[in-house]
Amino acid sequence: MKPFLTFCAISCFAGIFRLPIEYYTFLRVLVSIGALIVIYSFLSSKQYNWSTVFIVILIIFNPVFPIYLYRKSLWIPIDTITGILFLLVAFAEKLIQKKEEVEHTEETSEYSTGPRIHSRDRIINPKKPKED
Repeated sequence: MKPFLTFCAISCFAGIFRLPIEYYTFLRVLVSIGALIVIYSFLSSKQYNWSTVFIVILIIFNPVFPIYLYRKSLWIPIDTITGILFLLVAFAEKLIQKKEEVEHTEETSEYSTGPRIHSRDRIINPKKPKED
């Protein structure tokens, strides 16, 4: 997933330059697919804030009902921010997985009430000899 998201980011950065309209159609399809993948991964890990950010990106870059801003000066910051967000997701994915592992260990530790005492750890007092 990391190479694909990096390719999406590089494609967004390339969209800053004056290119043929076919490239921007390709960019819309590419960014939409990338946003769908990111949305799915964030929703499966229950991170709703990031998924809403990429839902907005999906709406802006959707190829079915394209949004035309008609001015290149408006698209340059959008392409730049989208590229940065794709890079953040691509390279911060390990941090997200580590965070999930920490949360998982915290959930399992909630159920433990203290140190477990096993039967082999019990101290058995020997019977005292009877005094006559």
